[in-house]
Amino acid sequence: MENIRVDLGANSYDICIGSGLLRTGNMLLEKIQGRRVFVVSNQVVADHYLDRVRQQLKGVDVDVHLMPDGEQFKTLQTLEAIIGDLLAKGHNRSTTIVALGGGVVGDTAGYAAATYQRGVPFIQVPTTLLSQVDSSVGGKTAVNHELGKNMIGAFYQPKGVYIDTDTLLTLPERELSAGLAEIIKHGVLADSEYFDLIEKDIGQLRQKDEGALISAIKGSCQIKASVVAEDERESGKRALLNFGHTFAHAIETGMGYGQWLHGEAVGAGMVMAADLSARLGRCSLDDSQRIKALVKSAGLPIAGPAEVSTEAMLAFMAKDKKATDEGLRFVLIAGGIGKTDIVQDVPVSVLRQTLTAGLRLCE
Repeated sequence: MENIRVDLGANSYDICIGSGLLRTGNMLLEKIQGRRVFVVSNQVVADHYLDRVRQQLKGVDVDVHLMPDGEQFKTLQTLEAIIGDLLAKGHNRSTTIVALGGGVVGDTAGYAAATYQRGVPFIQVPTTLLSQVDSSVGGKTAVNHELGKNMIGAFYQPKGVYIDTDTLLTLPERELSAGLAEIIKHGVLADSEYFDLIEKDIGQLRQKDEGALISAIKGSCQIKASVVAEDERESGKRALLNFGHTFAHAIETGMGYGQWLHGEAVGAGMVMAADLSARLGRCSLDDSQRIKALVKSAGLPIAGPAEVSTEAMLAFMAKDKKATDEGLRFVLIAGGIGKTDIVQDVPVSVLRQTLTAGLRLCE
């Protein structure tokens, strides 16, 4: 088992990574503070892994809430249903919420934990590659609004993250590729050697090779844990983790949540961010093309959907959380793969060129 510490003082916790973590032992039980647990999952995940979680939690009372499956259900209505179930079943501040599922489950259950009776403990048990390398780590919890992704949420750290790589064996190919987007992102923004490794191992990763997956998950979690430890609430360096996301969130909002997987939108968003970086002279054309090639090799889109126009993309970007009073902010490459920074004053004319080129790729 690999163990990574997220060092946040009183809010510190461990990320545990390994094969078969849910089959043996009682790691989850060790983190339960009270006598009651409330598991949030969906039917698809529960059919595979709920019994294993129950085995881990012998000795405490376990209630289960199954939310609908899909990004389109990451809403205030779903949050209200979870909180209503917590109340109906008499849960109090000593209850621990366990998020068993992908990013939608983790984000929604985490936000429920942050708000229920002003905050109860929660544990992340991510079952998709994307949630294992990104959304389960760092304490971002949220639901979507029809005008913008993740607009309603809170920073709220889990008590632990348990990543059983065996859960990836049942993961559909499309969702595996979506997770690879975040792995690629971590290499682009912070570690060129890690990017080189992903390039080398991309075939093995798509084949779900256990060694390659554990290595990639560990590398991504180390990068994210380091960034989060330095900037828990995204007042500075943590914003770099949004490489490609300004484009991605506009795609997801424009298409309607659930049409594109988050990782698919991030894949296209990274290609656009790399293109914009090259147009502004912040990286070479070779670096931009290399990122595009790896995104394509991961089985991801290399451009946004033609259904969302350039003007619509610009409008959705203006509502993005990363926008400030001074305008749009972009995370762009700063000299080469493995180095990024935040750029405020991107000329709209150049941004239009990137968006237009991306839409043409889709035709």
